[in-house]
Amino acid sequence: MAPERFFLELTPPTELLRNAPHVVIVGGGFAGLKAAHALAGKTVRVTLIDKRNFNLFQPLLYQVASGLVSQTDVASPLRIMLGQAPNVQILMGEVDDIDTSAQEVIFNDRRLHYDHLIVAAGATSSYFGHDEWAQFATPMKSLEDAYGIRKRVLGALEEAEQTPDPTQRRLLQSVVVVGGGPTGCELAASLNDLMRHTLDRDFKQIDPSLCQVTLVDPGDRVLRAMDPQLSKAAGDHLKRSGVELLLGGRVKTIEANKLVVTTSDGEVTLEAGTICWTAGVAASPLGKLLAERTGCSVDRGGRLPVEPDFSIPGHPEIRVVGDLCSYSHTKNGKPLPGMAGPAVQMGGWVAKDILAKLQNQTHAPFVFTDFGSMAVVGPLFAVADLRGIKVSGALGWLLWGLAHLAFIPDNENRLTLLTKWLWMIITRERSALVITQAPS
Repeated sequence: MAPERFFLELTPPTELLRNAPHVVIVGGGFAGLKAAHALAGKTVRVTLIDKRNFNLFQPLLYQVASGLVSQTDVASPLRIMLGQAPNVQILMGEVDDIDTSAQEVIFNDRRLHYDHLIVAAGATSSYFGHDEWAQFATPMKSLEDAYGIRKRVLGALEEAEQTPDPTQRRLLQSVVVVGGGPTGCELAASLNDLMRHTLDRDFKQIDPSLCQVTLVDPGDRVLRAMDPQLSKAAGDHLKRSGVELLLGGRVKTIEANKLVVTTSDGEVTLEAGTICWTAGVAASPLGKLLAERTGCSVDRGGRLPVEPDFSIPGHPEIRVVGDLCSYSHTKNGKPLPGMAGPAVQMGGWVAKDILAKLQNQTHAPFVFTDFGSMAVVGPLFAVADLRGIKVSGALGWLLWGLAHLAFIPDNENRLTLLTKWLWMIITRERSALVITQAPS
């Protein structure tokens, strides 16, 4: 346990809130932000704790990695979005422990009492027991990760421009993306377009047609969670665009600029100047810590199985939402996926449920509404399954764009993203191709 220094409490700005229940939210992602918005202006005290001072729109990280948008375009400051609410306090810090007996969150050597706790700590990248691969294969879960990929790809191309050795030049012009889900497909497609088309006029010594992006996945098709028809459409478009698909392959080893993939035909060695990892995620370590403190279990991915109201068994005051929870109270009994849509619905429902219980009112059970799934696999080409309506091509891209703009939490970034997307369509130019020492 962290040493007890002092208790940090929100000073109620009005007499009305002096004895109001205190709701602490850990995590300012999709679920945590939605919960905070739902509680803003209500007769409760709210404290949102996050190690960053912004909400990250992770679905568009691949556009940061490929130079289409800047880091700030997908990061919305929490204080701008919530700071005007008189009952909401935002604290920057990382939770070290949770004292469930005293109902206190411990962070930055401070203790913060809660009446209700919403844990929305999210997920991290998983290398399936091979954490040593992380130094060679960059994940894509944070702004730093996305910027690291962009810096590595652009740096490799700059080096290739000055390299007389054609073999070394081909290496520097090659990228391998591991993982054929939506993130991997979108990243591979966007990097391929960047290297083959956007930079076509910018370099004089390298041949953009020799740039190679390879997508590796253990399945027999990309986007396995989607309808086979849409999966095929996405795979076919990727191949037409020049992306090489290595399906049915499992990564055996990864080292600097090289990985070995095991297939049914034997081993394949791939060499590339940049290796990206989008193959797996694991729940935040806070899930395991919370399990130890409460005695509850975690699933194979480190997620906490929760009750129908998202509480931990035996602890109705603790709710777990987003990527950190395993919610299997669904019609088919399968846990909800760790995606933005479910997270937003979870966060909003839990906040309303807490308010209902404080007022001794009943609240309708949580029912997840699946609005579908989608992925962009090229300029003006996306596949989308919207509640049984299957769309691909330019119409799919339009629906994808409208859906993502609707989810962006602030108007400034919404307008900025729309402008940059339209500029990209008209000119094929990208505005975020600057290499700096650190993310800006």
